[in-house]
Amino acid sequence: MSDPYPTSEPAPGEPVHGAPGAGDPDLQEPADVGAEQVGQVAPTPTRLGLVLRVLLALVLGLLVAAVGTATHRTVWNGLPAGLVLALALTASTAVLCRAWAGLATLAGVAAGWIIAVEVLSLTASGGDVLMVDPGATIRFAQASVVWSWGGVAVLGVVAFLPRRWFARR
Repeated sequence: MSDPYPTSEPAPGEPVHGAPGAGDPDLQEPADVGAEQVGQVAPTPTRLGLVLRVLLALVLGLLVAAVGTATHRTVWNGLPAGLVLALALTASTAVLCRAWAGLATLAGVAAGWIIAVEVLSLTASGGDVLMVDPGATIRFAQASVVWSWGGVAVLGVVAFLPRRWFARR
């Protein structure tokens, strides 16, 4: 009979009594995993890899903002569906980039997003606009303000989410 209160650590591969999955071999760690590998954090990307990821996130931010700016005034059955979908796309892109390589890629996607929204909010040479003046008399003219400031708010909220939500397990 084994001691119910062991004073030493169990040998590698030996089940820990009372631990979740102690009797289930599918839930136990494989026997070939050494003690030095258990609980090890995934390697961080190299400097070149991180720079490449940030540049790709910047391009992704430019694309997401361009699509969102072009579609944020879309109305479906009287509802601002384009605005909701554009903000949801921005949020999912921000979460993806934060999980991908941390705050650096989130900063890259945020920079690309802000650059694209600001450039696309300018009046074109022919007088066309994608971002409508909030005082305009068209339906959902406030959508442009909500799109530009709401997107920044979404990026900010993702930046302040707990780090443990994005930790690799």
